[in-house]
Amino acid sequence: MTTRSLVERAGTFVGLVLVAIIFGLLVGPQFFAPTNLELMARQMAIVSVAAVGMTIVIVSGGIDLSVGSMIALVTVVIAQLLRMGLSPLLAALGGIGTAALCGFVNGVLITQLRVVPFIVTLGTMLVIRGAAKGLGEERRIEAPATWLNDLLRVTRGESFLPSGIWAVIALSVLIALLLRYTRLGRHVFAIGSNERMARLCGVAITRTKVLIYALSAALVGVAGLLQFSKLSVGDPTVAVGLELDVIAAVIIGGGSLLGGRGTVAGTLIGAAIMTVIQIGCSQKGLANWVQQIVTGGIIVAAVALDRIRSRV
Repeated sequence: MTTRSLVERAGTFVGLVLVAIIFGLLVGPQFFAPTNLELMARQMAIVSVAAVGMTIVIVSGGIDLSVGSMIALVTVVIAQLLRMGLSPLLAALGGIGTAALCGFVNGVLITQLRVVPFIVTLGTMLVIRGAAKGLGEERRIEAPATWLNDLLRVTRGESFLPSGIWAVIALSVLIALLLRYTRLGRHVFAIGSNERMARLCGVAITRTKVLIYALSAALVGVAGLLQFSKLSVGDPTVAVGLELDVIAAVIIGGGSLLGGRGTVAGTLIGAAIMTVIQIGCSQKGLANWVQQIVTGGIIVAAVALDRIRSRV
């Protein structure tokens, strides 16, 4: 780990602490109450696991705008599979597999059409959202109650954090290890830093990119599973604009839209900052339009910060 990455991560963590202190003063001591911290952890879990997947994509120099649509599709698929009588485990795997398939298609289109990821995923964002609405007949899909509904709830016999959050932590550790210690991780950074040089060094660019988008989408599928657990229904209209929060979390955490830079730890801190601000604004009683302005300002600031870092 370089000195620069340590400084950037420390700076991001200091930013998180300052934001938490500010809202703690505005909202009051109850902002740091265990129940409120648990609420923030549940809220953060969905964005975090999707942002961890996005970290892989952004490090490779790509981007995926279809994240929110995938999450909506996953909730609908899980609800429909449960209504068909499938076991909760098979329904969950079906939803995650659907998201992974969407990511695989994104990767194939990007590599075969040789079109920038922004354009491809902008198109698939609409296609996937339309598929979610068609499958759900443009309405919420009720599903039988199962243990999937308790993934983000603390049940009797569990510790302070629900099982879904522990799953997010485990997946984050696995992806961090993958990026840092495996050949795939080295190839991801090589492609994001200089794709032409990576190709000359023997990296299978096409295969690696397809794998990157499929793996990222599988993590988005987990986010969709957690979203279903939170809602207890399949909702084709959920997670609209969530991809912006996900991308902002990666950039705030030290990732670069130019590729070649990013860490899972930094992304999780970025997701925490976004969550603290959103919940703090809500508990302070700020209007929804104020929250949207604040979130938009954070995204613009994150992009500006990325540009400043790239010049240093």
